[in-house]
Amino acid sequence: MPAPKDGPLLDGAAGRLVRPYTVSGGRTRPAVALDLLTLVISTGSAPDGPLGPEHGQVLGLCPAPTPVAEIAGRMGLPATVTKILLADLVQCGAIRVRPPSRFRDPTDQLLLEAVLDGLRRQL
Repeated sequence: MPAPKDGPLLDGAAGRLVRPYTVSGGRTRPAVALDLLTLVISTGSAPDGPLGPEHGQVLGLCPAPTPVAEIAGRMGLPATVTKILLADLVQCGAIRVRPPSRFRDPTDQLLLEAVLDGLRRQL
């Protein structure tokens, strides 16, 4: 699912109407340590307390395990801001996170070819 092109937070001509530091409430570090490859999945429970509209968008992006990097790309937000939003959702019990699998060798030929194919499809 591509990032939205228009709506209350985005304008097709002007771009993002809300600055990333506003989305994160001025915070620069997430309260929970997250890697770009950490898998995120919604728990289905309603978040405790008031959260911003971006939190709801994040919840809609992770019905199945989804990496932090993919969520950041779909949201059109910097990774650090996305991690802050995710940390908020972890703390209120709306999502679960799982560290990335470390069993794959990052220099594995099949893995590198799969990444290259994915990048080519995006062009």
